[in-house]
Amino acid sequence: MAAVTLGLSSCQKEFEPSSYAPALSIGGYTNSKQIASANLVAHWAFDGSLVDSVSNTAGTNTGTSFGTGIKGKSLQGGTDSYFLSVPSAKVLGLKSFTLTEWINTPPPSNGIVALFSLSNKSQFWGNLEIFVENGSTNENATLKIVFTNNGVGDKTYTASNVVNFFGKWNAFSVSYDEATSTVKVYVNGSRVSSGKLDGITGPLNFVNSGNLVFGTTQFMTTPSQTTSHSKEPWASYLTGQLDEVKLFNKALSDEEVGYIAKLEGRGK
Repeated sequence: MAAVTLGLSSCQKEFEPSSYAPALSIGGYTNSKQIASANLVAHWAFDGSLVDSVSNTAGTNTGTSFGTGIKGKSLQGGTDSYFLSVPSAKVLGLKSFTLTEWINTPPPSNGIVALFSLSNKSQFWGNLEIFVENGSTNENATLKIVFTNNGVGDKTYTASNVVNFFGKWNAFSVSYDEATSTVKVYVNGSRVSSGKLDGITGPLNFVNSGNLVFGTTQFMTTPSQTTSHSKEPWASYLTGQLDEVKLFNKALSDEEVGYIAKLEGRGK
């Protein structure tokens, strides 16, 4: 009898409550890849490579490495470190856009911290330059988005008073909507700033474009990505990490941005 009991108990599986839990669903999505998939024009997951998985274009590395990310691995920046990638035709043709990415960086200490750049070969700023401004603190980060549109540069949108932006992973997103000429900035899926951009209305038109730059601004690379300028003492490099950088060819809705942040934050 004891042998029979032992045999039965050895065949029983340990009860696992998680196996009975419903599948994660946020806004009807179970994976961030499902959101606006037809509008995705570039994606850098940084899972051990610098390849844009949409265009299958590899990047050229200068000093960056890989660390632990929000999903798998991440891009680890450093002083004098960055990587360059040739933009696809879909990126160059953006009229509206949404950039989503995860960032984990200390506040600026040696100069502005660049988060994304689509270079312009002859202008001071790139066609699209996104960075953290000098003087930012964890209680008051200042984020700047600079456009060069139709060859005319220095059209700047500023998002001020962004709190708790440094020293931890944050989902960061920027969009521009050609239908409303509106810029929106999001942190962790919530909109923190929105407004019109002086001097730009309607569809964007990027001209004289060069490389995409990750880890610094367009003029801090060696050689500079622009003939207009070289290194500045008030600009620096991303010494933190980037992960899951995505570009869409439309302005995502507030809900879509929120769903991406929540799903990616759960590894989906």
